[in-house]
Amino acid sequence: MLKIRLAMGGRKKDPVFFLVAADSRSPRDGAFLEKLGTYSPKKSNGQKLLIRSNESIQKYIKNGAQVTDRVHRLLSKEGLMPEYKYNDTPKKSASRDSK
Repeated sequence: MLKIRLAMGGRKKDPVFFLVAADSRSPRDGAFLEKLGTYSPKKSNGQKLLIRSNESIQKYIKNGAQVTDRVHRLLSKEGLMPEYKYNDTPKKSASRDSK
């Protein structure tokens, strides 16, 4: 199964993540099919996410690639995907004090 996910790069105290299309069985920083963009979380200006081509991302999604939660959030901020729906925290179950 194909996944669009983040692969870690950069140097110490300066992380850079690469947006890649990879097989789900390969390691996080292992082999990938195509590099789709970069994400630099420490950049102070608005260019944290740099996408190489929107068409290739849409092509992989159309062909059935799954997007990880973090990548879905990043792409929804850029307007390439629908808004990310956060999961509601479950409510505590009722107490057993029925005696």
